[in-house]
Amino acid sequence: MSEKIRLGISTCPNDTFAFHALMHRLVDWRGLEFDLRLLDIQQLNDELFAGNFDVAKCSFHAALLLSDSMVVLPSGSALGFGVGPLLLSSQSRASADAVPATTDQITLCPGQHTTATLLFRLFYPHTTSIEQVVFSDIMPRLVQNTADFGVCIHEGRFTWQDQGLGLVEDLGTRWENETQCPLPLGGLVGAKTLPHEVLWKVQQVVRESLEYSLADPGGAVETMRHHAQEFDDEVLMQHVDLYVNEWTVDLGDTGAGALNRLNEKAKLAGIIPPSTAGLQILR
Repeated sequence: MSEKIRLGISTCPNDTFAFHALMHRLVDWRGLEFDLRLLDIQQLNDELFAGNFDVAKCSFHAALLLSDSMVVLPSGSALGFGVGPLLLSSQSRASADAVPATTDQITLCPGQHTTATLLFRLFYPHTTSIEQVVFSDIMPRLVQNTADFGVCIHEGRFTWQDQGLGLVEDLGTRWENETQCPLPLGGLVGAKTLPHEVLWKVQQVVRESLEYSLADPGGAVETMRHHAQEFDDEVLMQHVDLYVNEWTVDLGDTGAGALNRLNEKAKLAGIIPPSTAGLQILR
């Protein structure tokens, strides 16, 4: 009898690119059966906290909080340099002193347990008026002037200037300058209650799916387009070029080091409990 795996991934182009071959069974499932759901990243975080997935993509912020029960798979992560969320302003000419610091200014974030929110709280600890919304609502709200600032992720990183918005700070660049590490945004985690051999089969399928798309990037475009907020193929491929890299194939020692730094800084800032042990990578 096949082992059924409740698998969750995001609708982001880097995920649909990496999982395209798995989704369409273009790689060997190794005797597993995948019950696949595609959700917004904060929805994935929430479903993991509720125990509704065996394996899922999640924010590394959420993964840290789940480190007692989840292990990180080596493949499938979004980690790198120049990949961080952008703090944007509704005003097109944001300046260094135009930062979210007062209670009468609203800053939009893409979910309580997203790594974007963790970074914002690290670097702007005195901001109190934070509103959590679906990531795709952030730029429209800024354009409509119903919020003052927003932490932008995903495809919006490439299109914010077209919307007439202002850049306050690249939070990823600040992370890199302070840590000299690539920024760990999100990764694929599996429940520690699953046998190691089952988790390793999932890892092998995921890596083969990723390598399938890397060998034929154009083959995944229709799948990416179907689920994306941004339908411009050039933007979709920019997204893949930015977020899919050597550490997506295997986190390695560099990825493990970056996760340790995220754990340390989040604990020091009081964002996660001081008892948080840190993340283990499946080996």
